[in-house]
Amino acid sequence: MPAVVVQLSIIAIYLLGLSFLVSFSNAWTFPRLRKRGAMGGTPRVSVLIPARNEADIIAETVRCLLAQDYPEFEVVILDDGSSDGTAWNALAAGGGDRRLRVVSGAPLPRGWAGKPWACSQLSQLARGELLLFTDADVRWDPAALRATVSEFYRSKADLLTVWPCQETVSWAERLVVPMISFGVIAYLPVLLVHRTRWPWLATANGQCMVFAREAYRAIGGHAAVKGEVLEDILLAQELKRAGLRLRLADGAGFLRCRMYWDWETVRDGFAKNMLATYANNVAFLGLMGVAHWLLYVWPWLWLAFGLFGSGGEGWPLVPLSMLTLGLAIRAIVAMVTRQRLSDILWMPLSVLAVTRIGLQSVWWHWRYGGPRWKGRVLVRAQSLRRPLAD
Repeated sequence: MPAVVVQLSIIAIYLLGLSFLVSFSNAWTFPRLRKRGAMGGTPRVSVLIPARNEADIIAETVRCLLAQDYPEFEVVILDDGSSDGTAWNALAAGGGDRRLRVVSGAPLPRGWAGKPWACSQLSQLARGELLLFTDADVRWDPAALRATVSEFYRSKADLLTVWPCQETVSWAERLVVPMISFGVIAYLPVLLVHRTRWPWLATANGQCMVFAREAYRAIGGHAAVKGEVLEDILLAQELKRAGLRLRLADGAGFLRCRMYWDWETVRDGFAKNMLATYANNVAFLGLMGVAHWLLYVWPWLWLAFGLFGSGGEGWPLVPLSMLTLGLAIRAIVAMVTRQRLSDILWMPLSVLAVTRIGLQSVWWHWRYGGPRWKGRVLVRAQSLRRPLAD
């Protein structure tokens, strides 16, 4: 084989091996929500939901939350300038339950992105000791709130962030949505996240974030990330900078979410965050894209087309080794997050789809100065102070 192929193969196998070790470790150490016995106490929880044009799904969300078996909580929904009857549907689903409040959001101030502004308003309305920020499309099992609060106290968290099980139906969802969990399970050792104070080893999922009220105030709340697209990860970084405790947990079996529905919503939903994940650095995004092609597409092409011919004794063992490691990593992630195991075979297509989404993100950056979402051009974000791998 040509020398450059040998060098690239060595690098690829090394990176895949490291990723395999991280994913294998996370499979055993990533905390999971569990049904637990009686807790030491039941602090009041404010469940806070920013909602913009969520009329189709908000009613089911309200019913699921009001059915929780946790004794002390309120649900506060902020209608963020919806034009589809979101607030009316939420109130109708609540049926007059006094634990539910639906309020209209104030106009978006200059310098703020939409979600941080909505969440900041919600935090001022909250009456609970714990502030639980969640999204309108998250579905809560009746025991989910109790399990979440229990894990918050068991882990001694100042911020607990939980990953719901992601429901995927269409091919676009199946190819792309699992890549969120892939980026966490395959690249981010949860033991180091929990046991170090390095801000660059921080992540969070805005679908479920539980703050102690004092910790939220200590880092400046959402005002500290007011113009950011990736406000969830940046809040986790701020928490670590303040010396507070960040904890992660998997919520499969208790929380589920169907984020998107088809290729258009998948593409735009991921494109609004992708470039920000790489600090709005197009070159870094491109470098990571090339790396993913090298790790997860090249081995398939090499085998399928016999690239480089039979240039070297035993040459098929190299791409076979790379392909096997890549599939093993993807399989571990699928099992941990309860996704379809059969979808691991489509990993090369997932990389192709993510590449297309990356190009969309770059186009928005150049054309509009920031991503587009739900009729808004979001504020141009400074994004991650230190880039995170996708």
